[in-house]
Amino acid sequence: QVQLVESGGGLVQAGGSLRLSCAASGRTFSNYAMAWFRQAPGKEREFVAHINWRGGSTGYADSVKGRFTISRDNAKNTVYLQMNSLKPEDTAVYYCAASSLRYMSRRMDDFASWGSGTQVTVSS
Repeated sequence: QVQLVESGGGLVQAGGSLRLSCAASGRTFSNYAMAWFRQAPGKEREFVAHINWRGGSTGYADSVKGRFTISRDNAKNTVYLQMNSLKPEDTAVYYCAASSLRYMSRRMDDFASWGSGTQVTVSS
């Protein structure tokens, strides 16, 4: 499995931006499809965005489409989540996850490796 460490979370006002990073180590990063999930207090963890191994295909939850952008740099073993026009409802712990499956998935069960998360808080 690949080890994942997220960074870049913090406190931001509504309408602001943050960029999350997820650094991978331990296995060949480019073998994995990557995704971001989030979990708000009292809620279940939910899918946010995913990207295929080469970075040519992405997908987003409807709630973040048009505001968030997922990208990856395989040379740096890092996946990013650029978050713009943040809303208070985006407040959550954000997790990156890695999947060795050939197809892109939004299901948590398809991701074998997870980071420990980074807190994003959006104030109104």
